[in-house]
Amino acid sequence: MKKSNLNKILVILGPTASGKSDLAIKLAKKFNGEIISADSRQIYRGMDIGSGKVSRDLSGTISNDQFPISKHKEIFISEGIMHYLIDIANPNDDFNVSHFKKLAEKAIKEILQKGKLPIICGGTGFWIKSIVDNVSYPEVKPDKELRERLSRKSAAELFAELRKIDPERAANIDSKNKVRLIRALEICKALGTVPDIRNRKYEIRNTKYEFLQIGIDIPKEKLQENIKKRLEKRLAEGMIKEVQNLNNPPAGGGVSWERLEYFGLEYRWVARYLQKKISLNEVREKLYFDIIHYAKRQMTWFKKDKRILWLKGYEEIEKTVKTFIKD
Repeated sequence: MKKSNLNKILVILGPTASGKSDLAIKLAKKFNGEIISADSRQIYRGMDIGSGKVSRDLSGTISNDQFPISKHKEIFISEGIMHYLIDIANPNDDFNVSHFKKLAEKAIKEILQKGKLPIICGGTGFWIKSIVDNVSYPEVKPDKELRERLSRKSAAELFAELRKIDPERAANIDSKNKVRLIRALEICKALGTVPDIRNRKYEIRNTKYEFLQIGIDIPKEKLQENIKKRLEKRLAEGMIKEVQNLNNPPAGGGVSWERLEYFGLEYRWVARYLQKKISLNEVREKLYFDIIHYAKRQMTWFKKDKRILWLKGYEEIEKTVKTFIKD
């Protein structure tokens, strides 16, 4: 990249199973880039198969001395490309969009200092928006007493309470996820409502950087086929064993069933299977439809941002990126 282009950032986004990671790596090789993961589950160590992490090269154990600018504890390299914000937290740690924004901004600065193209890749829409639109919103510290009281209620009761206090947030939350419902109510109690980071009053336009957001345009039928094949592949690769190891690792200090269910999708349904609440066939059936529904929610979010270019083939995407970098 030329010096004049050192303020440009590429974003690759789209629904789950659309091929974002492979595309981002291919573009990183072509345009001298490094990748920042915007995936709310790939940040956690041990959550590999279920979160769809790219494979890690042997060079992933490279010492920090070879990256003097880097202050990251983990160096993650896949296919020779440096990745940021993968394997940086324990699954029992709280990690939210504020943490992501802080670390992503450091990663962007580091990549640009090396004269490379930052490529943000992921499907967690509000994490991506926090960077693109430099979203600012208040911090709310955990309230242990409130959490303990709310934890005694069912998910249905929590959802009903949230819908009464903040119907807009209730319309965009997983109504069966107790942990997220409790967090939303916790914020409501502190602020009166859950800040919607799509609201412009929380945005400070990011004038430091120029962004190109490319969404992967994939037909509905093809996406559903990808989801089905990927699900079977993950089960064959040992996804059930992965969840079991997270809950009961050899060294102790495992992740609770409740916490695993909080992560949703693969971790929720496999956790229920391991607790003998559902059968393996039910895991396949319920998880498949849950992922389809999740992909729809992702697209609902992304489609509201008219700046995203929805492109299909690699040649069209490569040409668009090349023009963006040269302009």
